[in-house]
Amino acid sequence: MQCPKCRKVELLEGSLDRKFAVQYCEECKGTWIPAQEYEAWQSRQPDNEVMPPTPEQASFNVNFVKSPYDDKAALCPECRRYLSRAKVNLSTAFYVERCPNCRGIWCDKGEWNILEELGLHTTIEQLFTNEWQSKVREKQTWEKERLATADKLGQELAAQVFELGELLAKHPNGDFGVAYLMRRVAVNIKPQDFNRER
Repeated sequence: MQCPKCRKVELLEGSLDRKFAVQYCEECKGTWIPAQEYEAWQSRQPDNEVMPPTPEQASFNVNFVKSPYDDKAALCPECRRYLSRAKVNLSTAFYVERCPNCRGIWCDKGEWNILEELGLHTTIEQLFTNEWQSKVREKQTWEKERLATADKLGQELAAQVFELGELLAKHPNGDFGVAYLMRRVAVNIKPQDFNRER
């Protein structure tokens, strides 16, 4: 089999952390994980280890230098179909690739280790679902909003706003609290403030 990224380089036999047999590329250091090897290993994992964190629980604050080959489209080394790509949204995002036909997985250099660190390595298939990708995007939007709020209000006041927001979200009548705050803040907004550059 040939490397899906280097194209003309033959993949070599090896093992991944002594877990299962893989093929790897000596040139780009990528790894091809055959579906049968991965799924057999996956079935041997204790149930508590095959329950990965949800996008809300997962910490994506991990430093990672992605492979220069990560953005390169690739063909499955087994059946020559184009590999599907699932984005892992770290501060430096990268893609895990999987064959939609034979279900084999391609990890560029270092990607398996990061998946393991994130607790996502036992159920890589979930990364390819619309639900997972949608929830990750939603989490990132919230995180950007929190950063913008802290930037505008300062860390101390922003922390109080976040805490109050959590309390109101859990309270059965939290919407009354939100309405009060909106009215209270609106009282202090002058018409010229709308024309002010933000």
